[in-house]
Amino acid sequence: METTATQNIIWPDVELIRNEFPILQQTVNGNPLVYLDNGATTQKPVQVIRSMQEYYTGYNSNVHRGVHTLSQKATSAYEAARHQVASFIGADHTEVIFTKGTTDAINLVAAGFRKEFLNEGDEVIISTMEHHSNIVPWQLACEEKKAHLKVIPITDKGELEMDVFESMLNPRVKIVAVTWISNSLGTINPVKDIIRLAHAQGIPVLLDAAQAAPHIQIRVRDLDVDFLALSGHKIYGPTGIGILYGKESWLHKLPPYQGGGDMIKHVTFAKTTYADIPLKFEAGTPAICEAIGLGAAMAYVTQLGIHKIQAYEHQLTRYAIEQLSTIPQLRFIGEAKHRAAAISFLIGDHHPSDVGVLLDQQGIAVRTGHHCTQPLMERFNIPGTVRASLAVYNTTEEIDRLVQGVRKAVTLLG
Repeated sequence: METTATQNIIWPDVELIRNEFPILQQTVNGNPLVYLDNGATTQKPVQVIRSMQEYYTGYNSNVHRGVHTLSQKATSAYEAARHQVASFIGADHTEVIFTKGTTDAINLVAAGFRKEFLNEGDEVIISTMEHHSNIVPWQLACEEKKAHLKVIPITDKGELEMDVFESMLNPRVKIVAVTWISNSLGTINPVKDIIRLAHAQGIPVLLDAAQAAPHIQIRVRDLDVDFLALSGHKIYGPTGIGILYGKESWLHKLPPYQGGGDMIKHVTFAKTTYADIPLKFEAGTPAICEAIGLGAAMAYVTQLGIHKIQAYEHQLTRYAIEQLSTIPQLRFIGEAKHRAAAISFLIGDHHPSDVGVLLDQQGIAVRTGHHCTQPLMERFNIPGTVRASLAVYNTTEEIDRLVQGVRKAVTLLG
């Protein structure tokens, strides 16, 4: 396992960090909670919870059109959150669109391409390791326009076959949409190479950064990516909020996604003109409180330091793999050279759900199943996996609890 992060750094204040997450202070089934389902959703620090409480108790109001004090305060906080997100990913604030999450953001782009850019016989490229959210929207678009969905194969280790990908690029390809980090395997894909190869043939690229955002620094200018989607709840923020980044040139070319509310400039019964970006894509009353919470979450991660988080999680991941490797009945699913803090495994022929239930009885929360990547599970000919996914508040002691829990599960399952 390799990473570009600084090596051999132990986070000095992990207990202080844990104290900022109230939910971690509880017991589950009589045991201190070990929360290792961060790939599904992360827990929320008091900074995020407080920011949302302050909105609802102090200045709850709608945004952009009210002239009264509460509305102006809400508008300022909402737009400040947009600037915080823009700073976090290295974009201009006009290129940041608030969405319901990664799924909504990808659907926005897919809907625009379906309407304006896809035609019969065209191609869209995704990969074998995509989450359903980056498969189904493109399937819908391709089915409607009689275009073809092409899939980059992967190796047995869970890495993209980049030579095959390069051979798939041709003038019929209208967009490449791939995940940055696999939620099931932890694989970190070579996204800079993907973007460079696609751009060499004039093809835009969308990155699903839902799993990358909590672990890796995002600089969209450096990546030169055309679109990037992420979810708030996977980066210590609330559910129901995410963002789509788009290059300004692309956002001007894409048609509106939905109609009504803030996305209008002027409406008559004969014709509607649309607001400038980013409001052109934010129909209806937005998720104001959630956007403010997302801004607070990104400020929190920025304060901790994403490079320090990445280095710390790298150590935890390496330690977890080393310790889990001592269990003879365990086999890993996905062993990419470059990987993040998600570890998938199986115990003998036992169903992953049985293992998950036994771990839950010991207060250990992991994910089991296909992780919304059914085609990927079919690639490995398995029903699903047990997945332990780490975050900045996890500790080596919790990894030890996981290993002990798996050993107990092995004994109980026989």
